[in-house]
Amino acid sequence: QFKPVESGGGLVQPGGSLRLSCAAAALDYYSIGWFRQAPGKRQEAITCISRTGAVTNYANSVKDRFTISRDITKDTVYLQMNSLKPDDTAIYSCAARYACSSSPSAGWSWGQGTQVTVSS
Repeated sequence: QFKPVESGGGLVQPGGSLRLSCAAAALDYYSIGWFRQAPGKRQEAITCISRTGAVTNYANSVKDRFTISRDITKDTVYLQMNSLKPDDTAIYSCAARYACSSSPSAGWSWGQGTQVTVSS
């Protein structure tokens, strides 16, 4: 089964930026979603880019700070995260599915996740 692979997590100071990468395949067939799970909280859908390149944003808490994009030539989807806050600390995961959905239980194929820690 196809599984995407995340990279780019790490420790960043409040106000800083990180770019996460999701190595995928067949981006003209799969939609790619980004999710996160903070300690003690439920998994949350952040955003998704469809097979056709349409973007759907789900999390109001990251509005105007996080941006999803893709480079089909590199089979990679990115999550650019700016103005990071301590509340953004979480495990970030990308996942593949035929169509975008905000539900983590909608039959996604998951990557292993990458830790993002925002702290001074």
